[in-house]
This record gives sequence, C-alpha cells and structure tokens, in this order.
Amino acid sequence: MVTGEQRHGRERERMVAEQLIKRGIVDPAVLEAMRSVPRHLFVDEALRDRAYGDHPLPIGESQTISQPFMVARMTEILKFTGREKVLEIGTGSGYQAAVLSRVAARVCTIERIPRLAARARQTLEAIGASNVWVRAADGTMGWADEAPFDRILVAAGGPSVPPPLLEQLGEGGRLVMPVGPEDAQRLRIVDKVNGQPNVTEDSSCVFVKLIGKYAWEA
Repeated sequence: MVTGEQRHGRERERMVAEQLIKRGIVDPAVLEAMRSVPRHLFVDEALRDRAYGDHPLPIGESQTISQPFMVARMTEILKFTGREKVLEIGTGSGYQAAVLSRVAARVCTIERIPRLAARARQTLEAIGASNVWVRAADGTMGWADEAPFDRILVAAGGPSVPPPLLEQLGEGGRLVMPVGPEDAQRLRIVDKVNGQPNVTEDSSCVFVKLIGKYAWEA
C-alpha cells in the first residue's frame, strides 16, 4: 500500500522531471532542493492534492505560493555555492525560504502579514529548516541589522527595486526581483560590482504586488 508520503515523493520527482528539467533548470543543488522540500506542507490541507502542479496556489490573505518552476528559476539565477547569507522578501507560505535553506548557509526572510509570517515560521520549524529566520515587517526596508547580504530574492512584483535592498546587497552580491506594472513584470537581475548595480533582465512573469514604503501602496 502506497502511503501519503510515498505518493508525495513520487509527485515531487515528477514535478522535477517534467516542470523543471524539461524547461531548462540544470543546477544540481536546486534540483535536489526541489526534490527534498515537501511542498504539500506549505499549502492548506484541502489543496494538497494540487501542491505539485505547474501553477501557483492561494495561501490566504490574497497571497499565493509561487509556481514550482518560478521558485526553481529564481533560485538558480542567484547561483548559490552553499556559503551565502540570503535575504528573501515576501515569505508567504515559507516554501521559497525552505528551498533557499537547502542551498544557502543562512536565510533571513521578511513577510509583511504577521499571520502568514507566524504560519511560515511554524512550517519551517516543522521540516527542520533551522537556518531560516522569519521577521514580520515591511520587506521593502530590508533587514539592516543583518546586512550585507550575498543574495537577495524578492518574491513579489514592484515598480522598481527598493533602494534599501540595493544598499544592503553586498559587494559581488546578486539580487533577483520581478519588476514592472502590477499585471506584468520581468525578472530583473542586479549584480553589485565596484559598489554599482549592473542590471540585466530575464523572463516575463506575474507576481502578487510588493506592498511597502518603496513599492505599491496597500
């Protein structure tokens, strides 16, 4: 008899093979992180049968858990070696932070909605992600007392990269964020070289709105 965990394990393997590898995700550490994190634990029980589908899912408070491919793509773009300290803006369910915890040394993640932050913290603790720290705050302000960061990932779309995040990105560091109008963004990649931002762009995407002092109003 197949247990629930065995079934979810098979679904993760299928997700990695069909949604990630076939679409160009190649980093072995990212693929292993996506295989190992139990995505179904980061959604409501009623949605667990859909947890490994090729789509975002609602998590309450008008927020979503991102599509698996986008989680993997943004993680791969950041090019982790395993030694980095990373800042994530927009914790949501905590799933992206869980994936980051498998490829980085330390993860600091900020969620503006206290109820989501508390739930994410509980789930991350339950899966043993002991290198993740969760804060409920305005993510566009960053986390100054933990800066500088080697990597920054913004899991919500804004009109531009918030200045505090650029300031808190360490020399030689990399940031990735969806930037553009509310209904259509592109992934913007910022490398800090000699103290200056070097900006490139990746694929088109649509994320929930980044809310805060340096983004959209609530």
